[in-house]
Amino acid sequence: MLDVLPVLSGDARITRLFTLVPGSDFGADAFSAIDALGGRTVPWSEACGRSYDLIVAASPKGDLRLLRGPHVLIPHGAGFNKSIHGEGSADSASGLDPAYLRRTHDHAPAALHALAHPDQIARLAAADPRAARRAKVIGDLTLERVLASTSLREGYRAALGTGARKLLVLVSTWGPESLVRRHPGLPAQLVAQLPYDEYQLALVVHPNERSLLGTYELTERLAQALDAGLILPDPHEEWASVLIAADALVTDHGSVALYYCAAQDRPVVSVHQGGGELIPGSPMDILLGRIPQLGRAEDIADALRAYRPGPGHAAAQAAFAPAGDAVDRLRTEVYGLLGLAPPARDVTPRLLPSPGPATRVPAAFDVHVATTTAGVRITRYPAGIGPPGHHLAVEHGAAAEKLARSAGLLYRRPLPASAAPVDLAWTADGWTRHALSAYPGSRSAAAVLPSGGCLLRVRGHEQMYAAQVEPRSEGGRVVQIDPAIALSAVHARLVSPQPAPDGHTVMNCLVGERAFRIALRPATDAEAAQVI
Repeated sequence: MLDVLPVLSGDARITRLFTLVPGSDFGADAFSAIDALGGRTVPWSEACGRSYDLIVAASPKGDLRLLRGPHVLIPHGAGFNKSIHGEGSADSASGLDPAYLRRTHDHAPAALHALAHPDQIARLAAADPRAARRAKVIGDLTLERVLASTSLREGYRAALGTGARKLLVLVSTWGPESLVRRHPGLPAQLVAQLPYDEYQLALVVHPNERSLLGTYELTERLAQALDAGLILPDPHEEWASVLIAADALVTDHGSVALYYCAAQDRPVVSVHQGGGELIPGSPMDILLGRIPQLGRAEDIADALRAYRPGPGHAAAQAAFAPAGDAVDRLRTEVYGLLGLAPPARDVTPRLLPSPGPATRVPAAFDVHVATTTAGVRITRYPAGIGPPGHHLAVEHGAAAEKLARSAGLLYRRPLPASAAPVDLAWTADGWTRHALSAYPGSRSAAAVLPSGGCLLRVRGHEQMYAAQVEPRSEGGRVVQIDPAIALSAVHARLVSPQPAPDGHTVMNCLVGERAFRIALRPATDAEAAQVI
């Protein structure tokens, strides 16, 4: 609804009011979304007591017949892919169910039934021939917003903190066959399977499922994955921004995947295992029949590699009319119903907002180390979700004390500038000595400097070391790694049986498919005395 109503924006002749048709189990969060925007809501009893110049609805369900005025019915979701068990007519697509369409048509026939694809005219005619006579292909205004916002991809990724990682997005519809019901452990399994420095994960959950559980209950169920950095975007608009930012998608049979496929042809895999909800021959059925199936979280990399371009584009073509002028089409229709000339100004789709970053960022990592002829390979996983590695690397001051006491490598980052009238601060030499004394289980203590360089002290070594990682140049862009990754590589080198370097040396740190050069040398007295 909120993607559609801007076709009337900028017109002072029109007042926009919102009401909620009774009967939904998921209504509370709908009102919350309207309230967050400052929209004026009208109680249903009051809404039924007056007449309107236009009534816009996103579903034929409920007692819409009680609202007096010309009705416009707009698509809900994409593709009419699902049949809801125990609701309306058996095996009918939700949104095209004759049990609802005929009841609505008998009492308050729609002045316009807006559809997103020409094939939907035939599907509507099969469900209710009378309703089909008032149907027109308008397009999908949510898709128009997604396509209009694709140039913001880099900004969305920056807002999410994705960087050079691959963003893998899981999408779940609602109900008993959804991803979050059938595979509740999948988000945690994937964060345990995919290296933190190579992948970022997000989970898009249908508003109905979030409303049913409540945000608190949902986040408690996802606690392990959220603690490991999983992003849970807002269900109103952020979900679409995250789709644009994504590099790959894991989907059930919900229609969100069709928006992703319409905007880009990137890998998409399925976890849908069948059931009674998916409509045969629907756009999602076309997609799911042609993309790789993910059986186990351990197979995610192979499933993504198995994707071949094409199926997503074909499914999107079956769901959406050619995009580009849906706003103008709908604007012409609704102003015609209002009997008004539209304002002279053009109306374009509103750009999607930037999504928010992960609310929880891990500060302790199980670090797996492999020494190869090409360098030291570092693979990090958030602590506690998988098998232990070569060492536990923990950021002091950001992780729990229990983890700090178990750390093999303990490091700290620069603190914010102090506003104290008389300040007290550690030197790098002082803090690393203090840390090794206070945490006898740690083998190394290190400080990340504001410059990005690092100073590290190894237990039993009087010498402090300075490390600086060099950025990579890739096709006109620069790739940099978190200095904490380089610290793990240096730590692994210095605690190994190899003799410690007594001069300037260069080592390679391998992260995924990339190699980064690290300059390692003994620290000077001036560096050791730096305030951190």
